[in-house]
Amino acid sequence: MLELAILGFLHEAPLHGYELRRRIAALSGHVKPVAESTLYPAIKRMENAGLLRREPQPGAAAAPRHVLSLTDEGRAELRRRLADPAQNDLTDENRWFTVLAFLRHLADPAAQAAVLRRRLAFLEEPSSFFYDGDRPMRAEDVDDPFRQGVLTIARATSAAELRWLRETLAVLDAAA
Repeated sequence: MLELAILGFLHEAPLHGYELRRRIAALSGHVKPVAESTLYPAIKRMENAGLLRREPQPGAAAAPRHVLSLTDEGRAELRRRLADPAQNDLTDENRWFTVLAFLRHLADPAAQAAVLRRRLAFLEEPSSFFYDGDRPMRAEDVDDPFRQGVLTIARATSAAELRWLRETLAVLDAAA
């Protein structure tokens, strides 16, 4: 998801590495902080793959700063990843939020709707964090108040997302 976030933020504007790191950290929040030891090797790999370029710019002090921007290949890669996200990009909430944050860069409403339908299908399948054999357990099925909390919060979050997905799909379908 780091590479998708890099592509997405650089699609919006060229950025210095520090600003890019700050924006990725804000998107991923406390769940997954972005270390320099992770970000800069990813940038180098993407630069070597021709997805982005680095241009020196005079710095405020003595050392030049490097501005990162997407190449045409980087824009195409972003659209490819958004149009056909991996299944775990749809099922893992943090990964899904990264896809969702940049889905607007996929210009075709029908293509956007196709991605949202895949997420909708996942959310409509019965599931739980806890099972009794093969049966998903609901908050009402467990005695532990903390597990009840997990299930109650997850249910409310899923209900809100399902509502949003259905509303947004109706708008996208009308535009397509």
